[in-house]
Amino acid sequence: MPLPENNTPWPPPQFGAEYAEMRVDDAWYAGDRKRLTEVYTRDQLRPDGRRRLWGRRPPAPGQRDDRLHIPLAADIASTSAALLFSEPPTFTVDATSTQTRLDELAEAGGVANTLLEAAEVAAALGGVFLRVTWDASLAARPLLTAVHADSALPEFRFGILSAVTFWHELPSDSATVWRHLERHEPGRILHGLYQGSADRLGVRVPLVEHPAVAGIADSLGEAGDTIETGLSDALTAAYVPNMRPNRAHRGSPLGRSDYQGAHDLFDALDTVWSSWMRDIRLARARLIVPDGYLRSNGPGNGASFDADREIWQTLNIPPTETGNGITLSQFGIRVAEHQQTAEAIVRQAVQGAGYAAQSFGLGDATAVTATEVAARERRSMITRDTKARYWAPAVADMLHVMLRLDRALGFSTVADELPHIQFGDAVSEDPQTTAQTLALLAQAEATSTDTKVRMLHPDWGDAQVQLEVDRILTEIGTAVPDPLQAGRID
Repeated sequence: MPLPENNTPWPPPQFGAEYAEMRVDDAWYAGDRKRLTEVYTRDQLRPDGRRRLWGRRPPAPGQRDDRLHIPLAADIASTSAALLFSEPPTFTVDATSTQTRLDELAEAGGVANTLLEAAEVAAALGGVFLRVTWDASLAARPLLTAVHADSALPEFRFGILSAVTFWHELPSDSATVWRHLERHEPGRILHGLYQGSADRLGVRVPLVEHPAVAGIADSLGEAGDTIETGLSDALTAAYVPNMRPNRAHRGSPLGRSDYQGAHDLFDALDTVWSSWMRDIRLARARLIVPDGYLRSNGPGNGASFDADREIWQTLNIPPTETGNGITLSQFGIRVAEHQQTAEAIVRQAVQGAGYAAQSFGLGDATAVTATEVAARERRSMITRDTKARYWAPAVADMLHVMLRLDRALGFSTVADELPHIQFGDAVSEDPQTTAQTLALLAQAEATSTDTKVRMLHPDWGDAQVQLEVDRILTEIGTAVPDPLQAGRID
């Protein structure tokens, strides 16, 4: 299928409902008060009829906006990503030369960091796209990048991504909206530049018309708008759903956000914190004094009261006045009520997203072992494992495409293999617990030195493990010399 026709409505209406929900999710994820107000301008009431905090009109110029935003949505997204990729995953293949090149691609290209970024965006928007591209002028290797779901128009067949069109708006100094479209199909990538408006794609023009994409036109040369990847059976992009099914849009191939169904909870949390801060403002100590206590600041400048004044002149106070006429006004702060309400809302929001409250600092803060942490956060660990099953096939597929492109583009000559993905530990074991485990295994004579070294250093390769084993055996005097090297052949 070619690039879209001129004057196509944009964004396309196929996923209009999903994109509208992504816009709301994106506002909560960004935590931008202005964007939240814009999103809820037309949807001011909650289902129970109460006005949303961010559905209220902003204060008039010169007035203070007392609404407070708590970035719980951003915390949920970052926690989801950390559970998956805080410890970098390992990518393995059988061939040694391919493994070496795969390690180079992953390390030089910062694949672990790209996956961490992509996982956070996926949690917020319901999914993310992984894209493989290249630019020989930047690096002699394929590059793995993440594309946000609200900047893509995917096409699925039986739930499998068959093609996808990415787009982004280019800088403009007028009302004209410039969009660059990049369509990925099996075996090729198409590029197009469109000059349109906010809601229309507009007319397709040559790539050289905008300086931001003129370089792409130079690299295409006589090919026009198409780059042949040489991989006729492979797509240079993959979609990773955050979780399925999409409860709000059943049957949609797109995943669901961690925020689905939690928008009103986020708004309620902001309402509670705004009320709490209002209590603090109202509880500031104030002195109510008679008019005679005020010092005139001159004609037109009003009067003021100096609470720090130490010496007073004679004041005309009625002799029947029992006090000094000064009244202290200070209201109470409902700390416990606000705190309990806020914690209850946070618990409900994170549990609805599939996480344990302990993952967000709620509950016992006593230091425990990694095993105890995993037990307390079992709900979070289950959600992590579920999401990992969505990530593994897509990541393996894109790494395989990177290896194939690496060879096809002449960057290397290694054979390509489909890598195996092993996710890192969500909770790292502390050194003391690991040492106690190794000591018990050694005392029971239930494991070899090689296994113990691998347990202590799970990120080491075979050569490093063997070198450490040899050192240990030599130090404890149990190393057996190689009879071949000693000149004895039995």
